[in-house]
Amino acid sequence: MGKVVAEISLSLDGYVAGPNPTLEKPLGEGGDQLHEWAFRLKSWREPHGLSGGETGLDDELVAENLRANGAVVMGRRMFSGGEGPWEDDANAGGWWGDEPPFHMPVFVVTHHPREPLVRGGTTFTFVTDGVASAIEEARAAAAEKDVLVGGGANAIDQCLEAGWVDELQLHLVPVLLGDGVRLFDGVGLEPPRFELTRVLDSPLVTHLRYRVVK
Repeated sequence: MGKVVAEISLSLDGYVAGPNPTLEKPLGEGGDQLHEWAFRLKSWREPHGLSGGETGLDDELVAENLRANGAVVMGRRMFSGGEGPWEDDANAGGWWGDEPPFHMPVFVVTHHPREPLVRGGTTFTFVTDGVASAIEEARAAAAEKDVLVGGGANAIDQCLEAGWVDELQLHLVPVLLGDGVRLFDGVGLEPPRFELTRVLDSPLVTHLRYRVVK
């Protein structure tokens, strides 16, 4: 069985999204800066149906992570930005278009039931009985590969607090957002301990890999 890996980009002041998110700016004001390092990479562009892209250390890291993953867990806000009943969600189809970049099973944690949604090579399954169930379903779907907890902050915090995460990968971007959605605010009074296992740096980002000490 593979690992459960939480992975996300964040600013120097700990934010994974900026303030005042909208449908036009789902990552909030300034939030796109957190992912500019990835947008230019060949390994990021290919799953999104785009040609070209840069290669090198950052590209190799992203490609390595994509090969390792067999299923994805994400929160409702990462899927669509919504919170309430699906019929009230202006973005109920999700951010990902007709051909999402995942090409593997995706499990969306939500309080509101919904039939699975198939888009291209990706099936989104909506899990209403908590993040633990989403992880278990993702593990079964991933077989021997890893389960990626891709965000947002709330989903990662829940998984960390419950002890589900084996490895945490942070992509630290040298920007300050000042406000927005902060990682680790929801891990409680007894946060997990981490052991640094790898540091890779490039001009736009520093990649940090931690083992969660259990």
